[in-house]
Amino acid sequence: MTASRAPRTRGPCCPLSPSCSPRCSQPLRGFLMLLLLHSWVVDACDRPAYISMKPNVSKMNFDPGDTIFFTCNLGYRPIRPLLPMSSVCQPDNTWTPLKEGCTKKSCLHPGEPSNGQVVLVDESLLFGSKIQYSCNEGFRLVGQKNLYCEISSTDSNRVVWSDDPPLCTKILCQPPGKIENGKYSDSHKDEFEYNEVVTYSCEKSQGTDEYSLIGDNKLICSGDGEWSSNPPECKVVRCPLPDPENGKLVLGFSRKYYYKARIEFECLSGFYHKGTNFAICGSNSTWEPEMPMCLKVPIPPTTSPPILSHTVSSPPSTNSPIPSVSGSPKPSDETPPSDTSGKGYIVVVIVLCVSAGLVVIVIVVFVVYRQKKKGTYQTGESHREVKFNSL
Repeated sequence: MTASRAPRTRGPCCPLSPSCSPRCSQPLRGFLMLLLLHSWVVDACDRPAYISMKPNVSKMNFDPGDTIFFTCNLGYRPIRPLLPMSSVCQPDNTWTPLKEGCTKKSCLHPGEPSNGQVVLVDESLLFGSKIQYSCNEGFRLVGQKNLYCEISSTDSNRVVWSDDPPLCTKILCQPPGKIENGKYSDSHKDEFEYNEVVTYSCEKSQGTDEYSLIGDNKLICSGDGEWSSNPPECKVVRCPLPDPENGKLVLGFSRKYYYKARIEFECLSGFYHKGTNFAICGSNSTWEPEMPMCLKVPIPPTTSPPILSHTVSSPPSTNSPIPSVSGSPKPSDETPPSDTSGKGYIVVVIVLCVSAGLVVIVIVVFVVYRQKKKGTYQTGESHREVKFNSL
């Protein structure tokens, strides 16, 4: 007989009980995952960042569905003032698309300065831009050369230039310095304008020598309000009379030689120049460069035979030959050095001329001798003929 088994019934699921049946474990895991996912997406969106605008709240994280509104940063203004700038946090952790809603504010044009000009360095007058000033020739800039469009220190809603516009004022020079024994033109004036010129001159000397003006005689009022150079000097400058040794003066003859006087020299025969052959009287009463020197032309070495010394043990007798040092040549064996490169041609010409003369003399003697002999023969024949006829 088989015992009957009562049918099994499912009990209730108790997910919070520690003795929960295994069949409840799978739904529990899914529930826990949903709780964890929910905790991750609570702050789904980060704080958005834009160049020209910022959120109107200080919160850093936002839940899906949160909406934020934006305001313009300092130095910017709304592009569409009547339209609100807002964005919504979406479930996928992104904000609804929103473009930059603000643009830079602009400073007012400062206008062209009198006797100058302004340059828009960034080619605009917008917030953060730069302008640069310059003045016309003959004027100087007073104030800041560069200005920037920035936020006003008194009203953050406005943008203004960083400083007041500069001015262009006329360049003026103070009177130049006075000099001893001299003066300059227009000395009665208290100010001199840009590019104005003053001319210095020396007074008449009370002594025997005149004053020389050393330096620039014309000074110009330059762009920085200063004179182009220091004032010159008036003083007596007199160089000594030129008397070069072994030379002579060929240009610049004078009884006195003052500042910037120029002379030229020439060396005498047998001498040559060392350095330049001219000189100029300098501001220190000296010739510049130094007086030229005339040096003697070097004499070529002699061609006569050298004199040799001989060591003799005892005075030689009249009948004995002159002893000589061993290894030293005898005077009779020495041949003086000579240059025969040109003399050989001369000797050949002389020999040819003498030979030709001798030949001519021999021919003349021979002809005379023949003529004389012929005449003697004819005379003998005539004597014999007379003698024969007489017989």
